[in-house]
Amino acid sequence: MQDYPLTVDRFLTHAAKWFGTRHIVSARPDGAAERTTYAEVQKHANRLSGALAGLGVGEGSRVASLAWNSRHHFELYFAVMGMGAVCHTLNPRLTAAQLAAMVTEADDRVLAVAADLLPLGEELMALCAGLRHLIILDKSGAGSLDELLEQSGSPYAWGRFDEQTMAGLCYTSGTTGAPKGVPYTHRSNYLHTLRALGADVVGLTASDTLLLAVPMFHANGWGLPFAAPAVGAKLVLPGRQLDGASLARLMSEEEVTVAVGVQTVWLGLLDHLERSGTSLPKLERVLIGGSNCPEALLRRLEQGLGARVQTSWGMTELSPIGTMSPPGEAATAGTSGRPAIGLDLKLTDEHGATLADQRGQQGHLKVRGASVLDRYLGADSDALDDEGYFDTGDLALIDESGNLIICGRSKDLIKSGGEWINPAEIEAIVGDHPSIRHVAVIGRSDPRWGERPLMVVERSAGGEVAELLALLKGRVADWWIPDRVIEVAAMPLATTGKIDKQRLRADYASAA
Repeated sequence: MQDYPLTVDRFLTHAAKWFGTRHIVSARPDGAAERTTYAEVQKHANRLSGALAGLGVGEGSRVASLAWNSRHHFELYFAVMGMGAVCHTLNPRLTAAQLAAMVTEADDRVLAVAADLLPLGEELMALCAGLRHLIILDKSGAGSLDELLEQSGSPYAWGRFDEQTMAGLCYTSGTTGAPKGVPYTHRSNYLHTLRALGADVVGLTASDTLLLAVPMFHANGWGLPFAAPAVGAKLVLPGRQLDGASLARLMSEEEVTVAVGVQTVWLGLLDHLERSGTSLPKLERVLIGGSNCPEALLRRLEQGLGARVQTSWGMTELSPIGTMSPPGEAATAGTSGRPAIGLDLKLTDEHGATLADQRGQQGHLKVRGASVLDRYLGADSDALDDEGYFDTGDLALIDESGNLIICGRSKDLIKSGGEWINPAEIEAIVGDHPSIRHVAVIGRSDPRWGERPLMVVERSAGGEVAELLALLKGRVADWWIPDRVIEVAAMPLATTGKIDKQRLRADYASAA
């Protein structure tokens, strides 16, 4: 058989050859849509590789991006990866100091920045001595991508390196500890893409129009910037405008059939549709992730959006898709679907011993597969057990049908009087109440019990906070019921859309 390296540049090359006229639509800051094709994007990305080579970028060089979901960011992905360099996506919602630490550890040499993020980019250039070049992605004039292409853009031979070459770098969100760098290889990204394209996973086809509301700076945008060109799906990139009105307009105009994002994005879209009395008749499926979806929210999304909802679970270290409910089955609240071929799960006890019965009992979730992390950037040893499994830090259960149910984070467990309380079980009950938009339970110091649970809620509309504790009576042990409920106007969210429990602990863990 032929030696055919699995490198990600092949996805865009394939799209340009066989789906060259299919559109990539990118929302500009003013809300207008910029339209291009896979053939045009492949040509620009390839010439950008030549321009980057002129700046000294070569195989293994690190190029950082500070940008939203846009055509230019998409082109940069393939320009950098196609030449064997490493695309290090930075989260623009972090502080300059946080980003500088990542840029320094990664040894980035070039920074590509969206025009509206230029002040942050310039601050990074001043903080990071290793950064030598700044490229402005979506603006004409001096220092811009357009100028670079005009002056030194040239064809470049893509894919002439080993498939195990590092392709991308993304740091974990840091919601449970200091952010850590996760390096992706071409092989891992390629195999993750094939797994994602399975009929029982994302299942994209050339007839689909995909709205990518997952940030491209977060775990390769769930790998969908590779999956879309792999099948020639029309790709819609919303930029930084993720409010309900902007998304509704873009999705309606482009006749989006599949949309992907975290729950908070779809809540905003749903609120707008309900207020305006509009709908999205072409929308068929919505893929959600980030946290468990309560029954009430799941059904509200399906009814309000008129689309099938697919629940999922994953993490940066998994490239990132782990499990997903199939598009042909009704999603069940609290479940995250099954793993596709290429990913294996196991449950262990707290000491790491594999549970004899893997169905119907809670354990510590570990994973193994071709697109699963083996070692964090700069680490001295692998992050794997003796059987090669990665510890996700999640507590989980696998039901009799093989569906994964995330029961909480092991680091979130609260030890009260020597016994464990699982916040996720409390959050699932309260989160199903129609008056609750977000709920989080954290531990706070207690002189008698060591820790006691504290509930923080953000209401949607109506209902009294006081009645929430009554919901728990008879459904959890009495000593699990939080001592206090704090209502906030807006729940703090991490950059991935998840509730930021580190922030909540900092603000309320010592509350009287």
